[in-house]
Amino acid sequence: MRPRASGRVVVTSGTESDKGLRPPKSTEDLGVPYALVSDLVLRRCLLEGRTNVTGLSQALAMTAGLVDKIVQELREKKEIEVLGMVGRDYTLALTSLGQKHATDRMAQSRYAGACPVSLDLYREVVAKQRLAVYVNREILKTAFSDLVISDELFDELGPALNANGAMFLYGPPGTGKTSIAERVVRISPDLVLVPRAVEVDGQIISVFDSTVHIPADSQPDDLDPRWVLCHRPRVVVGGELTASMLDLSFDRTSGVYLAPLQMKANNGVMIIDDFGRQVLTPDQLLNRWIVPLDRRVDYLSLNYGVNFEVPFDVKVVLSTNLDPSDLGDEAFFRRIQTKIYVGAISEDAFDWILARVAHAMGVGCDGESAAYLRMLCIREGGDLRPYLPADVCKLVKALALYEGVAPVLDRHSIDRVLSLYYTNGVSAPGADEAMNGPGPVDAVPVVGEQSTQVSTF
Repeated sequence: MRPRASGRVVVTSGTESDKGLRPPKSTEDLGVPYALVSDLVLRRCLLEGRTNVTGLSQALAMTAGLVDKIVQELREKKEIEVLGMVGRDYTLALTSLGQKHATDRMAQSRYAGACPVSLDLYREVVAKQRLAVYVNREILKTAFSDLVISDELFDELGPALNANGAMFLYGPPGTGKTSIAERVVRISPDLVLVPRAVEVDGQIISVFDSTVHIPADSQPDDLDPRWVLCHRPRVVVGGELTASMLDLSFDRTSGVYLAPLQMKANNGVMIIDDFGRQVLTPDQLLNRWIVPLDRRVDYLSLNYGVNFEVPFDVKVVLSTNLDPSDLGDEAFFRRIQTKIYVGAISEDAFDWILARVAHAMGVGCDGESAAYLRMLCIREGGDLRPYLPADVCKLVKALALYEGVAPVLDRHSIDRVLSLYYTNGVSAPGADEAMNGPGPVDAVPVVGEQSTQVSTF
């Protein structure tokens, strides 16, 4: 089973997940307790006052036909009454008995959103949507086409992505580790199904998060509306990561649980940026994830002690500019089997980025000026970082705006902006440098006329 953006859900077998992805026709097909479903309908009616079948269907992520059946059952119990019809739709309201029952249910939970799917179905669907683990150099070049990456680095990233377990990126600041990590999800550009919520022991866990999950432009025609077809998720967290973010959190206002970050990232990538700068120590994080990284399962607990297993189908990418020896001992790094150093870029790569960034930002640049900038950056910073061209061009535009001239990378503007950029300023080039010039420039690409949009790290 592999869903696509529109049309029908692709069914390749008769498994429970394939059946469960079609719109349920009965409450039994929902796979969750009927009492939970009827409570959702009652609470929704109480919140809306007057409503109709169409409105309930949209709010509860169930088909209108199934909602109509539930409404008829609640009418027989004297909990819902029909006030009339608008077009072919009933206008509904709670009876006094229904209001009493809904108020009682509201005291337990205020949730009145999408009906959840079962935990068993969630496990099965996640297993079928596992992130692709096979890449080669061509696949990587396509996925990272907007970055300047050497073949040598590709040849380290490839095996690391094909291997199971976490991937560790380390190196000095500003060398592109985060940009590389953020693009890992591109190795599998297909779409996946994400549940709006999952039911466990009568409790609701909210999974779909609009800040993480990006829905496809169109949803399959015959998809159970409790699922959302999305691009593979990418969760990025930095120094703000705490232990509580990796476990269920109970929202007392709504009465539902919020899924932890790694559960929201299932079938995708989770990036821990600035690894080692969190309140949660590297040892604590690794101890929390020893079992998930090894067995692809995680264990969560409801706040009254019920433990359960959920999938951990996540490619974890750790990124840091700290010295790895300060982050953990041998046992720590033995459990993270792929470690990739991301260092400074070459002169040719720097020139390529500079030419295209300057063009995209409307900054004039020629080979001599580019080589002069490169020489000063190496002298002042020790090496070349991919973020430098964009930073310099931004400052050149700011300088030009102040002086009322066109933004151009020349020796005057370069000296001015680098004196602002580096903490100790930039001194004039030495006698040898001034006499011999900045070095050969024939390899420096001159900005041409064709518009080029680039992403730099």
